[in-house]
Amino acid sequence: MLPNQAEAHCDSMDGPVVLAAQEALMTGDVNLVLIWVNKEQEGQIRESFQQALDVRDENEQVREMADMYFFETLVRLHRESEGATYTGLKPAGTDFGPVIPAGDHALETGSLKELRDLIVREFEAGLHAYFDEMMEAKEFDTNDVEAGRKFVLKYVEFMHYAAPVYSAVKAEKSVDHTH
Repeated sequence: MLPNQAEAHCDSMDGPVVLAAQEALMTGDVNLVLIWVNKEQEGQIRESFQQALDVRDENEQVREMADMYFFETLVRLHRESEGATYTGLKPAGTDFGPVIPAGDHALETGSLKELRDLIVREFEAGLHAYFDEMMEAKEFDTNDVEAGRKFVLKYVEFMHYAAPVYSAVKAEKSVDHTH
C-alpha cells in the first residue's frame, strides 16, 4: 500500500534543505533557502538567518549552535509548509530507501530511467505476488467458509494494493503545499 507521504529526506542533515542552509550561511545569501518555505514564513526565516549570522563569528561552539538553530527552524517551517510533522533533524546518511536517491539522480542527470525502472519493477513484483495469492485462494470449496474468507482476504489485499497505485499514477500533477 502507498504511504501517506514520501519519506522526508528534507529533514536530514545531508538533505537538500540543510545543504541549502549551509550554503546560505557561508555566502550570506538568504534567498538560497527562501525557496524551501512559503511566503508567510519568509519573515521568520529572514529573522532566524540574521540571528545566526550575527553570532556565528563568536567561536566554534556558538557557530555550531547558531547553525543548528537555523537548520532546525528552516526544516521545521519547510515541513510545516508541506503539512507534515517535524520530528527533528535526522543524521546524515539516514537510509530513506532507494526512491529518494533515484529521484535525486533523475534531477542530476535529467533522466527518469533509473527511477522509472525501480518503481515499475517493485510495483510489478508486488502486483504479481498479490495476484498469485488471490488466484491460489480463488479455487475453494463453497462449503468451506474459512477458505472462502481466505479468498476474500486475498482479494481485498490485491485490490488495496492495486487501487491506490492506480490513483497515484493517474492523478493530475498536484502540490500539497505552497512555497
